[in-house]
Amino acid sequence: MIHAIIVDDEPLAQDILETYLEKIPQIELVAKCNNAFEANEVLNSQDVDLMFLDINMPQLTGTDFLRGLKDPPVTIFTTAYPNYALDGFELNALDYLVKPISTERFLQACNRAIEQAELKQKAKAGQVEDGGPGFFFVKADKKLVRVNLSDIVYIEGLKDYVIIRLPDDRVITLQTMKSLEERLPSADFQRIHRSYIVNLNRIEALHGNMVEVKEKGKMTSLPVGKSYREVLAGRIEGFKL
Repeated sequence: MIHAIIVDDEPLAQDILETYLEKIPQIELVAKCNNAFEANEVLNSQDVDLMFLDINMPQLTGTDFLRGLKDPPVTIFTTAYPNYALDGFELNALDYLVKPISTERFLQACNRAIEQAELKQKAKAGQVEDGGPGFFFVKADKKLVRVNLSDIVYIEGLKDYVIIRLPDDRVITLQTMKSLEERLPSADFQRIHRSYIVNLNRIEALHGNMVEVKEKGKMTSLPVGKSYREVLAGRIEGFKL
């Protein structure tokens, strides 16, 4: 069960989100907060996994509130202002929903939160071999090599091997794309092709069915497979200005 809170100074917005959440059995609403200070009290007194956070609130904005949290829960911004999308992306928000929020977009965001929670649960149970927060180790060149998640530009599958592409280097390891995909946090990484996983934070541009990333100081274009286009488009849509 995912424990969630709603942080919004508009009672109607709270009621709409609460109505949506009633249809999602995996998520339990534990509190509705009118401002960031009420939310802070809840976060300090309860275990909260997911936060639906408005941005334009009195006294303290949602972005400033999230920026000040040491260990924030997974956050989905819910706002009437699309111009803050870049801030949401930089703060590693899971999604950015612009009001009025459709049922479809809300469900899409919640499914991503559920997926991420399941991966975290697997990690706690020891089913995901993770070297620790922010990095993992893989076997390469007859040794264990540390790979920082933030350094990964993209990952390329090659039969039974994967090539982990870094800004100025690469790591080749005996691994399947599926097993590696399960280790990566879904908030930051997206499968875009049967042979490619991309770090969303490293995407420089999109054009047609290609995404561009910077590798060794040059732009590299990666194909987006047909079956992955809709998911990628949905994730990028929330961050359009």
